[in-house]
Amino acid sequence: MKFALIKERKSPPDRRVVFSPEKLAEARDQFPEAEFIVESSDIRIFPDSAYKALSFKVTDNITDCDVMLGVKEVPVESLIPNKKYFFFSHTIKEQPYNRRLLQTMLEENIVMYDHETIVRQTGSRLIGFGRYAGLVGAYNGFRALGLRDGFFTLPKVETLADLDAVKKELDKITIPNIKILLTGTGKVAHGSKEILDYLNIKQVSDALYLTSTFSEPVYCMANVMEYNKRKDGKVGNKHEFYKNPTGYESNFMAYAKVTDYFIAGHFYGNDAPYLFTRDDAKQPEFNINLIADVSCDVDGPVASTLRASTIANPFYGYDAKTESEVAFNAENAITVMAVDNLPCELPKDASEGFGNMFLEHVIPAFFNNDERGILKRAKITENGKLTKRFAYLQDYVDGN
Repeated sequence: MKFALIKERKSPPDRRVVFSPEKLAEARDQFPEAEFIVESSDIRIFPDSAYKALSFKVTDNITDCDVMLGVKEVPVESLIPNKKYFFFSHTIKEQPYNRRLLQTMLEENIVMYDHETIVRQTGSRLIGFGRYAGLVGAYNGFRALGLRDGFFTLPKVETLADLDAVKKELDKITIPNIKILLTGTGKVAHGSKEILDYLNIKQVSDALYLTSTFSEPVYCMANVMEYNKRKDGKVGNKHEFYKNPTGYESNFMAYAKVTDYFIAGHFYGNDAPYLFTRDDAKQPEFNINLIADVSCDVDGPVASTLRASTIANPFYGYDAKTESEVAFNAENAITVMAVDNLPCELPKDASEGFGNMFLEHVIPAFFNNDERGILKRAKITENGKLTKRFAYLQDYVDGN
């Protein structure tokens, strides 16, 4: 079986890759029956020469490969018929802008595996870039704080070599006495937590966070049951919430009253309550003035996220009174960081981490008869049709 690391062709360019040269060499050693080819790329974080140095074939022609390994969506004109593809397709939530991509994969008899659908039996994801989104998102929030209030100046992550270089920049700053709320308990939230812990910011319980004042910066990591509550006043549980959140309402305002900097690292599910609304943000007691919305659900649970921002221009301001965008440092504005492709700023570390997960969970499935069902669960299309697991996308494919 021949695997190809494909060139990323989506614009703006993405420098990440499924496997670093070293990790690809590990894959070759573990699975000698597999052949790994590298499609030549002038944008990849690891140059062609790094793969050649480890004796990998680098070529512009990968049509004889069986499995194509990419990161972002492949433009429809670049898809090769009758192949197996791995990339983030952004179709499983019926995103209108990628309908044609899914239609083309069906028409071209492509077997599609989405990185987002590579999950355990329980449904929890096995691979992704979440940790790196959390790391960069938290850092970017502090960068905005320093720029806005004149406390310090941090460089953009994209100008730094790797995570070690990011940490060296954090060594140079002192965080003022602020209260920081971090929502979520998954990979994204724990990535942000790494930054907070590296800065030696003290973690406190939600009870202390909500009731106490401090003489040093502190943070609270709140889970879904702490910023949501049952409407009937009874004790809720997260399993019930995840199954059907319609009986719940937001309890976020209790945190908003005492928080300066909010890092949104949670997963937001359909029908869940918004964390805070535009009306909530108008209340005099709403204290949050800086938000790093790593989750970045536009016009959704975080009312100040009017749009996704960009790596080039990561910050904007939200004027709660007018519900409109203003300058990120405008007086009385909430400063918003809502970049939706944060791991792209840390392509070396993100690629290395992704490769670790992909080699552990995915490549073995091709050679052990998929004993854990990973490929079966992840497969979206086969033989020109949607698989049973993703049959719900048929109306989307049909344009309905």
